[in-house]
Amino acid sequence: MKYSYSVIQMREADTAAIKSGITAQELMERAGHALAQTVLCAMQKTGIDDALFICGGGNNGGDGFVAARILSEKGKEVAVLCAATKFTDECKSAKESFHGEIYGVMPRRRYALIVDCLFGTGLSREPEDDEAALIDFINHSGAYVVSCDMPSGLSENGIAFSHCVRANETLAIGQIKNALYLADGADVSGEIAVADIGIPARSRGVEIWGQEDIKPFFPKRRSHSHKGDYGDATVLAGNSYSGAAFLAAGACLKSGVGYTRLRVPESLYPSAVGKLPACLLKKYNAPDGEMLASACIATGMGAGVSEQYFELLTELVTGYTGTLILDADALNTLSLFGVELLKEKACRIIVTPHVGEFARLTKKSSQDVLNNCVSYAEDFAKEFGVTVVLKNNRTVIADGERVAISVSGSPALAKGGSGDVLSGFMAGTAARGVPCFEAACIACDLVGNAGEYAAHEMGEYAPDATDIIAYLPKVMSDILS
Repeated sequence: MKYSYSVIQMREADTAAIKSGITAQELMERAGHALAQTVLCAMQKTGIDDALFICGGGNNGGDGFVAARILSEKGKEVAVLCAATKFTDECKSAKESFHGEIYGVMPRRRYALIVDCLFGTGLSREPEDDEAALIDFINHSGAYVVSCDMPSGLSENGIAFSHCVRANETLAIGQIKNALYLADGADVSGEIAVADIGIPARSRGVEIWGQEDIKPFFPKRRSHSHKGDYGDATVLAGNSYSGAAFLAAGACLKSGVGYTRLRVPESLYPSAVGKLPACLLKKYNAPDGEMLASACIATGMGAGVSEQYFELLTELVTGYTGTLILDADALNTLSLFGVELLKEKACRIIVTPHVGEFARLTKKSSQDVLNNCVSYAEDFAKEFGVTVVLKNNRTVIADGERVAISVSGSPALAKGGSGDVLSGFMAGTAARGVPCFEAACIACDLVGNAGEYAAHEMGEYAPDATDIIAYLPKVMSDILS
């Protein structure tokens, strides 16, 4: 399992490392050596022989001065652009140890590789004046860009300020920061690597699931088994959009669950007949014994928002004892008629809002949610005792005790129906007996991977939700191989 950490967690780890006897200067030397090696590899990969380090006056700038010194000692042609007038003690010492060329203004000479050591972590304001000009200089240079720790201009919540470096590579110092995965961080960080400089994390980080973490949940099946051994999931469709129900049920069929039941209102039943022959199709008016016997029920996809639907949700939340997945209009209905219903639950609940739906649930602005997605997901999960799947380009999963960021996916998933596919696949996974948090992490990762496959084969514009379902078998095959 990989982990990422908040800026606060890393500052605490830095402080603890220094208290244990490692000096700040020694940590800077270690970081500088790791950065020098990364730059050297980038030079070899690109065939570039010269580099310009752009250094601020903080310890991130000090890392840059150390790396520039090391590369200069190796015979590489390096220079530093430093516009800072104030320096930390460690940065000042590193600067004095570098005996190469230091520019005070942007040079006329063009460098083919630029190393961004301007800010690093913890930037909480918009870069201004000379700082903004330096970032623009980097972005408009046409150079290959390596950022140290974080691209300068990226906030700790992953939101890029209007002036933000767009890196080809980012070397995270010590541990990966959450910001590199969240929101804009996924677009501006490029390829991410980690430099272990001997700063152990002091608290549990955010989980980053990979194939090796998912594989144990797909054990080899016994030949002496039957469909009843692999769970029973119900997709409870709504009245407004029939397509959402078919997408969710279609994805559920690919999850490995034994039974996929599709329940539709009478008005949709004629159009549903024969649509998905592998589903067990029935009409519904109210929850019945067969539905309530399912290990997992997913609802909200295409349901519409109404007081009648809120009454149905009340029956499910208070009377069902399996795993209930609330998506789309189920969440919009709770936002309108009362999210406090979740506190009356008799079942395990997974809520799967995108940013806008979560903003409505919590009565916050969408921008506020984006700025605080990890902490808000954690807080909501703790308050209501549910598993939260807060969907964005990188999805945050929280259950009140653990947090994960799903880093798979593609802009190809930015289409109507992708969320229905996710909920359906998640329902089938949970119905197989996988706990809520793990089922959410697995579904987010595999559906995201299916989106990556679709984008690779079809480009980012063409795939729709049915294509995502079509690529799920390829993703499953990778897990089982």
